Amino acid sequence: MKLSIITINFNNAVGLKKTIESVVNQTSNDFEYIVIDGGSKDGSINIIKKYDSKINYWTSEPDNGIYHAMNKGILLAKGDYLEFLNSGDILVNETVTQKIIPELNVGVEILYGNMLKQMPNKIRRDKGFRGRQPTLLDFYKGTLNHSPAFIKRSLFDKFGLYDQSLKIVSDWKWYLEVIILGRIIPSYLNLDITVFDMNGIS
Repeated sequence: MKLSIITINFNNAVGLKKTIESVVNQTSNDFEYIVIDGGSKDGSINIIKKYDSKINYWTSEPDNGIYHAMNKGILLAKGDYLEFLNSGDILVNETVTQKIIPELNVGVEILYGNMLKQMPNKIRRDKGFRGRQPTLLDFYKGTLNHSPAFIKRSLFDKFGLYDQSLKIVSDWKWYLEVIILGRIIPSYLNLDITVFDMNGIS
């Protein structure tokens, strides 16, 4: 299996429905889909059950926050590469996986594309580092966008999982350790991958 897409959710049924539909409606289904719910009470489970036949694995149980849920997804994933598409965020169109899977090959450790930021009155295209190797200063100012990134599963074996003690910046810490300290070079593809809901927790 080349790719695992992981969605985490907690009490965001409206956002979850958008996210799941953007995944299950892909023209290529050569990937597995994992949904980790934190024990939602808002109808999220009904949404998941509606698409049960198109989700490879799902669970709903209390967890210890965003990164605990993401780590659960990592440990379950069978794909060579992982994408984290959290509830409320969507793949930009139905051909994303069809276009991205052929780009995931042995020489690629982290591949990222563009993220469209959904503002109240406009959408802004964020190309991240645009293919250049990020520096420590870059990580002082920001991070590598998460939702349009495809991360080699083996990197989590080598560098460890996300730090569950941090509420919203553990992915920043992980990227810092992997890209700056670990000298892993991310690859860039000038392709719109995700629409990111700017109204989310982070």
